[in-house]
Amino acid sequence: MSWASWTTTGVYTGGGGVLTDEVGVLTGDVTVHTTFVDGEARVAVQYSGASDWFTMSGSPVPCGSEPESRDLHDAVVEAVREAVREGGGAIVPSMPHLSG
Repeated sequence: MSWASWTTTGVYTGGGGVLTDEVGVLTGDVTVHTTFVDGEARVAVQYSGASDWFTMSGSPVPCGSEPESRDLHDAVVEAVREAVREGGGAIVPSMPHLSG
């Protein structure tokens, strides 16, 4: 079993926020967490300092390796920071080089 995780705190969302499966859009100061387990990356977000985590829309994502899942985490953080209002919130970005 292969496992890794990354957490980035203090991510300020762009105007569109970040879209979650459970509660819709979160805006403001969030924490992004990516867990990689056996070929799959799961991305969750929470308001920084809160206890509840929410699945970021588009998660889970097939991911071929730990380094690819780290690249995905970095891309997610950037997508959240750059979220535009028109899109209704950032989702897990498509990463064509990631393979399952």
